[in-house]
Amino acid sequence: MKIAMCQTNPVLLDVQANVENVIEKISHCKEKGANLIVFPELALTGYFVGLHYHKASLQMDSPQIKRIAAATKKTAAVVGFIEESRSMNFYNSALVAVDGEIKFAYRKLNLPNYGVFEERKFFSTGKHVRVFKLCGLNLAVFICNDLWHPSLPYLGITQKADVFISIFNSSEGSMADEFSNIESWEIINRFYSRIFGIYNICVNRVGEEGPEKIRCNVTKNGETDFPEAFRLPDMEKTYHFWGGSEIINPFGQPMLCAKKFAEDVMMGEISKDMLRRKKIVLPYLKNDDPYFTHRELQRILYWEKSIND
Repeated sequence: MKIAMCQTNPVLLDVQANVENVIEKISHCKEKGANLIVFPELALTGYFVGLHYHKASLQMDSPQIKRIAAATKKTAAVVGFIEESRSMNFYNSALVAVDGEIKFAYRKLNLPNYGVFEERKFFSTGKHVRVFKLCGLNLAVFICNDLWHPSLPYLGITQKADVFISIFNSSEGSMADEFSNIESWEIINRFYSRIFGIYNICVNRVGEEGPEKIRCNVTKNGETDFPEAFRLPDMEKTYHFWGGSEIINPFGQPMLCAKKFAEDVMMGEISKDMLRRKKIVLPYLKNDDPYFTHRELQRILYWEKSIND
């Protein structure tokens, strides 16, 4: 299966410009023979949407989503966006479209709400880990902070995932000074591939953004257009998204690496043969028993709780 990683620099809150860029890249990669084209988290909006999240959202039947899906005729794509549900909840989601049709939107499960991150303030939490089939392989989609919670990738593996699609928005300086996002993502990406024996398609974005441009808008009498509870402190720092998208093989080795701090489109092949070879040489999961995991969770969550209470 031929994979295209589109490491983009989305225009903050300009959904239409980002949609056009995504469709153009899908067309280009399709012409080059890509079976799957992957874009970063929030590729249609940028990251620091803040209080304007609802203005940049799309519903699954929005014309923009339909256009992106139509562009995937004879290929497939995963595209990050802000989804508004029918019940008017908002999600940090990834559109999965295959051969011109919308399959589903994966909704981010673990929303960070510390430091510079404010996702839980604006977005609702997803409910499912989804797996879909493409070119004879099972693919699971995860968004950024989902990969920092090992139980979620495990749920993909219990559904026989062969490939992880890991999309994120990672920038320098968004964590403590003692913490390197670049180093941490390199470790995480390789860890899951090596332990689970899967391909990991990891797509990050590039560009600069800062939350200072999306604070409360001042209206008449010096008031803001949002309630006091939603007012956010001034933050002047600009964050640099570092890119470095990569494909990791089932042995935990990087096969393909995109540029750092620059837009890039990279294409590479993944094969079922290497998945098979890893399972033969290093069958880590051969004796994994999800029923045991289920029983232990029941014991920990219910039985021991009743004793301690």
